[in-house]
Amino acid sequence: MSNDQFTLPSASRRGFLGSAAALAAGAAFPMSVPALAKAPLSKTQPAYFYRFMLGTAEVTVVSDGPLPLGDPGSSFLGVPKETVYGMLDASFLPKDNVVLEQNIPIVNFGDRLVMFDTGMGFSKAFGPTTGRLLKSLEEAGIKPGDIDDIVCSHAHIDHIGGICTADGKALFPNARIHISQIDFDFWTDESKLGSPLKAFIEHARANLLPVRDRIVFFKDQQEFLPGIQAMAAPGHTLGHHIFKVASAGKSFAFLGDLTHHAVLLTENPRLEFAYDSDPKQAVQSRVRLLTMLAEERMPVMSYHFAWPGFGNLTKAGDGFRYLPAPMQMLPG
Repeated sequence: MSNDQFTLPSASRRGFLGSAAALAAGAAFPMSVPALAKAPLSKTQPAYFYRFMLGTAEVTVVSDGPLPLGDPGSSFLGVPKETVYGMLDASFLPKDNVVLEQNIPIVNFGDRLVMFDTGMGFSKAFGPTTGRLLKSLEEAGIKPGDIDDIVCSHAHIDHIGGICTADGKALFPNARIHISQIDFDFWTDESKLGSPLKAFIEHARANLLPVRDRIVFFKDQQEFLPGIQAMAAPGHTLGHHIFKVASAGKSFAFLGDLTHHAVLLTENPRLEFAYDSDPKQAVQSRVRLLTMLAEERMPVMSYHFAWPGFGNLTKAGDGFRYLPAPMQMLPG
């Protein structure tokens, strides 16, 4: 190749030499005002909802806000505290305070809108970051009056707390409430108000009794709403259930409180949880159902996993590994 091929036309040479001279001058005499990308911190976050398709149904996940439990060594039991702290540290999670999310899926089947669990509501028993459900719904463009059905995995304070206001007014005026009768009877039992469960009993009564005429009980394995099947998972509470949600050949399992943590109760499902009514039975339910879900490769939605709580399970040794699904931020 000859050097002539690299010779610039005279006009181009003049422009190139002029530009080079200007650059050299700029280097010798820097600008008096430097260009700085200076801007105030925004200190804002995006709206707390996420949408994806399930067959022909649209799923909107909203949040009731983070729920801090405090020292994980006091809540996750059956092994030395140092083992719990080590599991968290290996997953780059803080060891001094375990924080759970409250992921609430709302499924639009086209002819009805079904919400699963309702968060803490007016109770601040776990701090000020909970009770965000109504704000999250507003951000997602969903009106409380549009909810047709509320499906409750169980009657604990952070799952039925958003059904009514503190003065007994229904927050979802058109919704039927679905729950197991075992849990309803246990957690609204007035005779337990003098027990250590008092706060849980009071909150369940405040949220369930005002809407008693709209409560419908489901049973294990029953498809109590089109596309929604109950599966008993006792132990966390006596009437705790998980649910298979299906549309047009696609499905996921809403786990409720089958496992509270993607590391501690999933990688080691035989750990026990301080808030379980029957920890041994909870372990049996957890191992049995997580095994089934992993074998069937059914996607899962966990109420308490890191936002938005949707992913898959795979068997890993004596436990399971949770694999978060990539978030789909663009439609289509």
